[in-house]
Amino acid sequence: MNLLEYVKENIVLLDGGTGTLLQKSGLKSGELPERWGCEHPEIMADIHRRYFDAGSNVVNTNTFGANSLHYSDEELETVVKTAIENVRTAASQSCGSQLKFVSYDMGPTGKLLKPLGELEFEDAVEIFAKQARLAEKYGANLISIETMSDSYETKAALLAVKENTNLPVFVTNAYNEDENLLTGASPEAMVAMLEGLGADAIGLNCSYGPDKLMGVIKRIIAVSSVPVIFKPNAGIPEMINGESVYSIGPESFASQVASACRAGVNIAGGCCGTTPEYIACLKSEIQGVKQIYPEKKKLSVVSCGTHCVTFGERPVVIGERINPTGKKLIKQALRENNIDYLISEGIEQKKCGADILDVNCGLAEIDEKQVLASAVGTLQSVCGIPLQIDTSDPVAMERALRLYNGKAMINSVNGKQQSMDEVFPLVKKYGGFTVALTLDESGIPETAEERLKIAEKIIAEASKYGIGKNDLIFDPLCMTVSTDDNAAKVTLESIKLIREKTGCNTVLGVSNVSFGLPCRDVINSYFFTLALGSGLSAGIINPKSADMMNAFSSFLALSGLDKSCLGYIGRMSGVSAGAAPVSDDQAGVQDIIGAVVDGRSDFAKNLSEKFIGETGGMKLVNEYIIPALDIIGQRFEKKEAYLPQLLLSAEAAKACFEVVKSHTVSAETHDKCTVILATVSGDIHDIGKNIVALLLDNYGYDVVDLGKNVRAEEILKTAKEKNAKLVGLSALMTTTVPAMADTVALLRSEAPGIKVMVGGAVLTEELARSMNADAYCADAMATVRYAESLQDL
Repeated sequence: MNLLEYVKENIVLLDGGTGTLLQKSGLKSGELPERWGCEHPEIMADIHRRYFDAGSNVVNTNTFGANSLHYSDEELETVVKTAIENVRTAASQSCGSQLKFVSYDMGPTGKLLKPLGELEFEDAVEIFAKQARLAEKYGANLISIETMSDSYETKAALLAVKENTNLPVFVTNAYNEDENLLTGASPEAMVAMLEGLGADAIGLNCSYGPDKLMGVIKRIIAVSSVPVIFKPNAGIPEMINGESVYSIGPESFASQVASACRAGVNIAGGCCGTTPEYIACLKSEIQGVKQIYPEKKKLSVVSCGTHCVTFGERPVVIGERINPTGKKLIKQALRENNIDYLISEGIEQKKCGADILDVNCGLAEIDEKQVLASAVGTLQSVCGIPLQIDTSDPVAMERALRLYNGKAMINSVNGKQQSMDEVFPLVKKYGGFTVALTLDESGIPETAEERLKIAEKIIAEASKYGIGKNDLIFDPLCMTVSTDDNAAKVTLESIKLIREKTGCNTVLGVSNVSFGLPCRDVINSYFFTLALGSGLSAGIINPKSADMMNAFSSFLALSGLDKSCLGYIGRMSGVSAGAAPVSDDQAGVQDIIGAVVDGRSDFAKNLSEKFIGETGGMKLVNEYIIPALDIIGQRFEKKEAYLPQLLLSAEAAKACFEVVKSHTVSAETHDKCTVILATVSGDIHDIGKNIVALLLDNYGYDVVDLGKNVRAEEILKTAKEKNAKLVGLSALMTTTVPAMADTVALLRSEAPGIKVMVGGAVLTEELARSMNADAYCADAMATVRYAESLQDL
């Protein structure tokens, strides 16, 4: 029986925290676990065997950090081959009679992808693809993508596996205490994207114990249509006699995870701190627990890198302004590749109430494939809401879908066979919520009944690709009433009929109704209200129009969709139509703050160039750039903004600082103390450290970044040479926590006057305290706050 069939009737038991046993078996500080496993195959196989003996159905290979960033192609192949052989040997030697499977363990690269970092998306895909091909070549039964803290990197890994192997793929992410990923994605957003891309099972691992992750796993269970994975840590670690000791014992851990299985978890195991004893207890605890295989949730959702928008709960506003049709300034921006103008339009529409932004770059004289991909990549990062990819070019559509961080809205497919043949394979591969136009080879039908027939044909064709009608939204199309008196009437009838007969959502490009008429916003708003009353799920409208948004707000209040009419009251208390995007020529010096907060690097840089002669360098820094960083920092701390926004703001501030440096003679922007940063010996992940370096640099600290896998002696030597007052240490892997403790101890002994702050995915306040660090910094802003607190000492 294969694994995917087995999980339908049985709870699948995973292994535990292999890294914990590696340390106990002789892995020394600074050694790479994957290489160590190749050098000690008997020990490695014995560790795996103990998990099989405890009852695990699935055991991961020792390949968490095995990628081409850390190993040559030749050594990578040796590592993968040996790691799979070690698990196979363990399975053959185990006394357990259960079904056994070898899972290739695929961890993160340790790099942030562009635009937040330096790693290109396609380069990340190829890094993961190399591993995937080797995993299938040497006989893995499945691939487990785990401990991913970035939705975009998760997508790259999953695409790589799906494109290069036929293996089942499990995906688990590491969620923070706020129940989001490091880069801000909610559990619902991850499920939407991962299901769309074809993951076979979805869930979480690492971060915390089962008690603190129960809220996240219940949210995943509520929306997932595929099996759910739960692989938490054994609680919170503490350093005792040089070892990480976890707060939750085997019995308590097993009891809590079994409770999650009763709530709908289908695949369970452990992460950091969970030895074979934990898995044996879990096996005993889930005896007799009935598998609750997930039902199809049939949700209609789109997502971005942070959240979902669900259709059917309330009408959705799709901003129409990023479209060259009838818009001279958008045409000009597209011809000049002025993405910053498109960003301005996106930001304004979001501020005015758009839930989703339509992005159309269809001009004959430009390379639509390149421009659309660029616009989508930038807009999704800066604006932070889902996008509707609007193109009739399947090549441009595929490129944009591939680079999109989330589950996109796709505009569009229609009833022509050629259109369905081109679009549905893309939806199947990348996922998507697709606008379906009720037209075919014969054109747009004149009656609602004929438009319904086309909708039914599209539903039937989509089902051949496994695309459910919950992932289709029908546009019954509206022609202008200036040339057809019955145009609006037929469209309204079509909305009702399609909704009633198919149960599908509907959408309209509302402004089409008023072409050729004066005062278009007036008739558009009345038609929008009629359409909403007929059951319209979403309107593609101008959210900067007061008439349109007043109609929308009023409809929500009158339909009982605006609790206590708070939205309506708020809007009528002073919210007006949005202003036109501010150009460089129109902007004042105060707009530097907004440009930095919004993460618009080019705009912020241009404004700095424009006003530095008026303000001087340090006034620009102290009165505009630093206050902007404080604003976004406070939003980040309040969970009103997430890591992408924080990083983009930091990059915009960095662009401003470069202007200050170039215009100020002997400018000393680093007027604060020297800070040494390093990822500790044996750890090859530096995302968190790099973020800290960027922020501290922007706040005026002289940052010396030693990189990753840095020995304690080198950190101490550099700190002394640079007369540093503060050292920041980072670690992602459980196996490198002892190296961090050793580094802190060395600094305490040889440089007692230096303050030491620690952070990273495996760190906690208790663990930092137990290794005698001065501060535990949970995120990048916490490091800034701690460094700032030392300035007054």
